[in-house]
Amino acid sequence: MSNSFFSFKKFTINQDRCSMKVGTDAVLLGAWAEAPETDSRAQRILDIGTGTGIIALMMAQRHPNAMVTAIDIDGDAAQQARENAARSPFAGRIATAHCPIQQFTESDFDSIVCNPPYFNDSLKCPDPKRALSRHTDTLSYDELMKCAYRSLAQHGTFSLIIPADSLGAAETAAALAGLFLKRLCTVKTKAGKPAKRALLSYAKTPQADMERGEIIIGSSEYYALLKDFYL
Repeated sequence: MSNSFFSFKKFTINQDRCSMKVGTDAVLLGAWAEAPETDSRAQRILDIGTGTGIIALMMAQRHPNAMVTAIDIDGDAAQQARENAARSPFAGRIATAHCPIQQFTESDFDSIVCNPPYFNDSLKCPDPKRALSRHTDTLSYDELMKCAYRSLAQHGTFSLIIPADSLGAAETAAALAGLFLKRLCTVKTKAGKPAKRALLSYAKTPQADMERGEIIIGSSEYYALLKDFYL
């Protein structure tokens, strides 16, 4: 059974009402995603499918001038994310909302982050809330990329983490939406093993040089990435 809470260096995540608990995928994305600087205003960050609020909180910690909006289709998750944010040092800079991205109307975000549903055409969990957060029925890659493009500022970046075997589908959806791959980092459990996950970052403009990287879980690079968060 998962713990009802998870403690980080600067905040604690309660997760008893969230179907998706704190996991490596979310923590990696929260530490890896970028938020371009702005000249005249605070950065605006959008977390799609915030769940416990872990990624929103990590982005708020990493970007002390940013204002973060966190949304989720699950009302219980949105409320728990709101409570987690309220108890954090970043309470004044994180707003949460119970809203599917398809109905979200705000735009011009400098950074958008998402740990999206990833199961497609697989046997569903009998728990409807867990199925909602894990299966692509309510948010396909096509929809996600189109919504991200709509909400993203012209100079902004959209970052997400997906199963490595879904890379082709995500790339096709991004291209159709008008997004260009900016960074790609594969995630492996062991050196020499196939990648399990892919961290992706997209922009609205073509990229002259696409950055590539690799993270191995448990490596020195992995712990260096997460040193500001893990106890």
